[in-house]
Amino acid sequence: MKGITIAILLLATLANAQTVEKKKDSLGGILDEVIIIAAKKKKIETDMKMAVSVDEFLASSDNISFIKRGAYAWEPLLNNMSTERSIITIDGMHVFGACTDKMDPVTSYVESNNLSDIDIKSGQEGSLHGATIAGSIDLKRKSTAFTIGENYKGAYQTGFEFNNKQFFNLANASYSSDKLVVDGSISNRKAENYTDGNNDEVQHSQFEKLNASLGVAYKTSDLSSLRVDAIFDRAKNVGFPALPMDLSLSRALITSVSYKQFFEKGIVKVWDTKLYFNAVEHYMDDTTRPENLVHMDMPGWSTTYGLVSKVNLQKDNLSSEVQLNAYNNLSIAEMRMYPQDRSERTMFAYSWPWVTTTYAGISMSNLWDISDTSQLSFGGSLGVNYNYSKYVEFNWIFHPGTPQEKTRFLPSLNASYHLNVGDFDFSVGGGYGHRAPSVSEAYGYYIYNSFDRYDYIGNPDLKNEISYETNISAGFKNEKMSVNAKVNYFYIENYIIGKILSLGSPMNYQSVGVKGYTSLDYATLFNFSLNTNYSILDNLHWKGTLTYARGLDDSQNNLPFIRPLSYQTSLHFSHKKFSFSTSLNGDFDQKHYSPEYGEDETPSYKNWNVSADYTFYINNYKTVFQVGAENLFNEYYSTYADWGNIPRMGRNIFTSLEINF
Repeated sequence: MKGITIAILLLATLANAQTVEKKKDSLGGILDEVIIIAAKKKKIETDMKMAVSVDEFLASSDNISFIKRGAYAWEPLLNNMSTERSIITIDGMHVFGACTDKMDPVTSYVESNNLSDIDIKSGQEGSLHGATIAGSIDLKRKSTAFTIGENYKGAYQTGFEFNNKQFFNLANASYSSDKLVVDGSISNRKAENYTDGNNDEVQHSQFEKLNASLGVAYKTSDLSSLRVDAIFDRAKNVGFPALPMDLSLSRALITSVSYKQFFEKGIVKVWDTKLYFNAVEHYMDDTTRPENLVHMDMPGWSTTYGLVSKVNLQKDNLSSEVQLNAYNNLSIAEMRMYPQDRSERTMFAYSWPWVTTTYAGISMSNLWDISDTSQLSFGGSLGVNYNYSKYVEFNWIFHPGTPQEKTRFLPSLNASYHLNVGDFDFSVGGGYGHRAPSVSEAYGYYIYNSFDRYDYIGNPDLKNEISYETNISAGFKNEKMSVNAKVNYFYIENYIIGKILSLGSPMNYQSVGVKGYTSLDYATLFNFSLNTNYSILDNLHWKGTLTYARGLDDSQNNLPFIRPLSYQTSLHFSHKKFSFSTSLNGDFDQKHYSPEYGEDETPSYKNWNVSADYTFYINNYKTVFQVGAENLFNEYYSTYADWGNIPRMGRNIFTSLEINF
């Protein structure tokens, strides 16, 4: 069941009218059965590659693409929208990066071996975690279930990637009993510069990452448990070839304590409450770039305290989840310039001037089984967002008299209807929602964008973005094949984007001007995807995906970073202990680009990959060895979303060995 939380598991089980054999005359017996099902977890891997990073796994989704500034910490775009318009959480916890250049998305602070699943919700379906436009991505940590008797499990994976000489080690282990559960993981990845399709070394593309996590759960009664979790992540010596500076050090500590209570009678089934704290620090500098005329440091800090409390309800054919979200975040980012003699400092400014964001919201999601063939899901949320800027005088330079604090109300609604007729299923839905400007959009001060080479200034007086969306899907599935088509359309009022300012001069010597965040009257965004699966033989399967998107502003000009027509197709063959996969993916020409925002036309490309693995046993321990190649034909290419047209990695041969115990 993908390791989803027990609460959601129980709700889904009840909502779909699945019956579970009772061991005793109590809910505790039912929970034992449900928990055993929960223990069967999905690994974060793809058919092509076992030891994928979180970014590589997300890239296999048809509604997520990435902006890449190097080989590390890609910025996920959900429904072709930047991270300001989506919510990315870890087990429902809000975590905010500490880099004004967005070089530390939340996805960079976890690893594939401490996750059990990634839950992606499109549009207002993702509003359960807070105010959003694009949707939500919830990174779910591994959480082993309580078991009857003592159980030990674990895995170790190591491997090497030849292009960038990346060596990695991933290990995780768990202990479970009827009263106690312990989950732990540790991983390390270290890579040097990669080479492109012309066999040229891409400078400043190296990275090193260490990630460790620990979770301890204790069953306080037959129907309740207490759990403590912690994640520590450290990255250092990370190069960004698309930027004028690199990352010397990034650290994150993500902690939580949660209490879960099941109920034997009544409409309330589960109550789950979590308190959390996380702290992120991020140090960008250009000490490895002696060619820069002016040296600069850009350290940043982000600290968040939060609460997530949710209740699952069940009454006849109606199941519901009510969730309370509250958090307080402090974001600080500095900009320090030095002459050639770095012992002297010539300039200091706050690019995030000690901005506090306090949010509290309540949301509800409902599922009504109208009949055996139709369902109605509906929900909504109401949030209050409060901002306070300690050093508001930085904003007064461009926005005289702007208030030091701002309160915004953020409502949302969503509904969808699903119908199943034989082998066919259909759905139609819609949504309405608000989002507040991000810290950079509202309070950013001279944030340099190396893509269009402008310094960006925030505007605290920006209006809420307001989204109206509709979505339709149709699918067919039988024993041999499945086809599913999805379309969504967003009409976004007060669309926030940067426009050239007539006042002010750039602070960065590489800048060509200054842009201020402003609101367009509206923007529109259309997304389409087609997914197909076909079982050619019992052990030979084919998959195919086709996606297309188009984004326009209120003057019918192209929006930036909208993916062109793209495709993925793959074959997977297995026979006894062997399996083989091959895939082809690529984009067509990006003709709908946006020169105003620094884009240029990018040509089409194709990327062919192959892999093979062999499964065997060492002292009854299941072992898998894999070897493969990415970009097999060593094609030189750069995509629409590669910052500054940096080239992608050329041919990369990879190996991996995994032992399960």
